[in-house]
Amino acid sequence: MSDYVFNKLYRDVFADLTVDNKEAAMLMQKFQAANPPPDKLVALRAGAFRIGSEFMSDDGNKDSDIAVLRAINTIVHALEKTCMIPKPVDADTGFDESELESLYRQILADNVVDQEESKELVAFFQATPPPVSKLIFTRAAAFRIGSEMLSDDKAANINLLRAINVIVHTFELNLFKPKAFVLQKSAEPPETMKVASIGVDASIEKAIQHIWDLDVNRLTPGQDYVIDVQQGKKPYWKEDKAADPLFTRVDERVFRRPTYRTFIALLDNYEAQVGAAEYVSRQERAENWAFLRAIMHTGPMQFCHKYCRANKPDVVPADQTGFMKLLHKIWFDLYSRSHGGTRDSSGFEHVFVGEIKDGQITGFHNWIQFYLEEKKGNVDYRGYIKPRSYKDAETNQDDHVLTLQFTWHGVEKTVGTNFIGVSPEFEMALYTMCFLVGKQDNKCRLETATDIFDLSIKCYTMSRDKIGTSYSEALAHED
Repeated sequence: MSDYVFNKLYRDVFADLTVDNKEAAMLMQKFQAANPPPDKLVALRAGAFRIGSEFMSDDGNKDSDIAVLRAINTIVHALEKTCMIPKPVDADTGFDESELESLYRQILADNVVDQEESKELVAFFQATPPPVSKLIFTRAAAFRIGSEMLSDDKAANINLLRAINVIVHTFELNLFKPKAFVLQKSAEPPETMKVASIGVDASIEKAIQHIWDLDVNRLTPGQDYVIDVQQGKKPYWKEDKAADPLFTRVDERVFRRPTYRTFIALLDNYEAQVGAAEYVSRQERAENWAFLRAIMHTGPMQFCHKYCRANKPDVVPADQTGFMKLLHKIWFDLYSRSHGGTRDSSGFEHVFVGEIKDGQITGFHNWIQFYLEEKKGNVDYRGYIKPRSYKDAETNQDDHVLTLQFTWHGVEKTVGTNFIGVSPEFEMALYTMCFLVGKQDNKCRLETATDIFDLSIKCYTMSRDKIGTSYSEALAHED
């Protein structure tokens, strides 16, 4: 499930301000079916508080606001029950319920959790952790005591919700650990998705839609980030049609998630100029492997492995370690992109970071790199490329696929297409599947929940068996 689907689920739960046993069971089933990776759990819990705040009463109706707190508590309980396991603690830790409640009242008194209070809470949980039998009580107590402090001021009550969220976050961080993430059997490629059964074109299209649906780390437009597409243009128009940056805002807390964090660590490891020799230090090599390990804990990449193995068993190893070595070779092994034979490039550098060759930008197909370089002042967004057909939907801030023009370090990319808001693991899975199983030109129709895009995923080889480039091209767009 994507953030969009979870947000809708939460709003459905809050709609009548009651959560009966049937809905509570449904929540657990939904979390179990979604099978969220560990780095998604904080966002899922915080989302319950954020959506819950939308349902806080305007007039200080205490009964209604208490019902919201109870609903959030039920969602959090379902998430903990299905996706986390308690950390082991000693049988007698000296845990005292009254001390816990006193600490909660002290922290929630002003609706804000400052740094010192946060440290005090961590120290309490570490010194006297509640036994497993008291975990539900410990979490529920934060909501119960919070309900005592509700007022007739909506803004104050929303701040109170944020403070309870901080308490619950600290509670989970210190007393739980995520369950080991394993791709569920239902995500195995079925016979009806295999190349031998339906052909490479139909197979790749189904696989691409499947990893899109598995991408629970994808960001939500308007919530996690805001873009301003401004005016459209034809590729050959010289004028700049965008006075402002493309990205108005990005919630950079998402960059703390393991796949985002380890991806960003790779972006400064390369020389942009083709012809300048690349040297991979020990630290950079370690960063490559840290990124591969992180993405292999996600649904899109675990499915990618299974899909590629099912269709190319002579090329793709069955074990995850062997597959990671294959990924390292096709993405990170260096080769020459210049005439002099200098090892100056790799698939990862070209696709995700970008290069400059003969006065032109090549590659640079990643939104995170675009945002970070735009933030530094190195990228100048010049407008989106107008649709090819008058029948195409209008480009807007909700689109997850954007064809655009920009300059980087003063060098222009006349036209390029980027996915916007997708996770690093989605793009790695997409281009890896197309490279190992697909063709040079892979046509697909992608439904993003808000739009439908007809895409061509291009994929070209360099140095015999490595990714030279891979990128998407938008052919048509429907709302």
